[in-house]
Amino acid sequence: MTQASPDRGPVFTPAGRLWTHKRVWPRVGGWPRRWLPVAALLLLALIWGYTWPVMKLMLDYAEPFPYAAMRTFLGGVGLVALLPLLRRPLRPRALLPTLLLGLLQTAGFLGLMTWALAGEGAGKTAILTYTMPFWLLLLAWVFLGERLRGFQWCAVGLALAGLVLVVAPWQFEEGLSPFLAIGGALSWAASAIIAKILRRRYEVDLFSFTAWQLLLGSLPLVMVAGLDWSPPVWSKTFIAGLAFTVVAGNMLAWLLWLYVLSALPAGMAGLGTLLTPVLGITASWLQLGERPARLEGVGMGLIVSALAVTVVRELLRGRRPP
Repeated sequence: MTQASPDRGPVFTPAGRLWTHKRVWPRVGGWPRRWLPVAALLLLALIWGYTWPVMKLMLDYAEPFPYAAMRTFLGGVGLVALLPLLRRPLRPRALLPTLLLGLLQTAGFLGLMTWALAGEGAGKTAILTYTMPFWLLLLAWVFLGERLRGFQWCAVGLALAGLVLVVAPWQFEEGLSPFLAIGGALSWAASAIIAKILRRRYEVDLFSFTAWQLLLGSLPLVMVAGLDWSPPVWSKTFIAGLAFTVVAGNMLAWLLWLYVLSALPAGMAGLGTLLTPVLGITASWLQLGERPARLEGVGMGLIVSALAVTVVRELLRGRRPP
């Protein structure tokens, strides 16, 4: 097996190991390396959690598809432009799998999610979108052989009960938004499976891989937006919000997500994202006045409990002697 040079950054190898993660960062500030994916997951949840009210606010200034096209295309162009400056491979490796990932993760997920957000509250859409971990657990069982064991059933049960209380399907009104959000969740889960399979079969640079999937995935959104282009209302608020979603919500967040997905089992990475909708609901409550109902609050508590069970179990497992 060929190991990656430490100055190349995170690299997926055919055997599925992130060599530079272990060689360059054996400890960071005294932290064992097993904490790095957990720290990345928490940072990702904070970014994506606050992105929900920002996205909802941006739809007051732009139509869903033009906004989705701008944030993804600009994010992809920005990352690709950084490749030569960071001395990363400019030419995409495994072009067709990267294109497929972009279609599912960028075009499918972000396109459907933004469309759903136009007709539903940010908090409710966030929760519906984050049914993704349950679809991912099912797909990972079928395609990756990752079976649920012991404590994971407990975490899934708590999280599922929490999502049912938050979603409150008995209160659904007619409309496409809930189905669009769930469709986005399915697309995201499928993209995570593609990323895991690609990681096993190809050696790809994480930064280059993220850049090209984002840029290629943005092209269908650009084409859809171009069919009926409505220019946004340019203002300081819109420019600031667009900059945040491009740089933090897309460029940084997708790097963190693909890194987490490379370092943790797919089902575990998916469960870890369940903190994001809780933060999204909280941020939407504080910034947009979308106050959750009593049952939604109980559901949020169950989701947090599921996340706590998952994280504590992983930390205890990491302490066992080899």
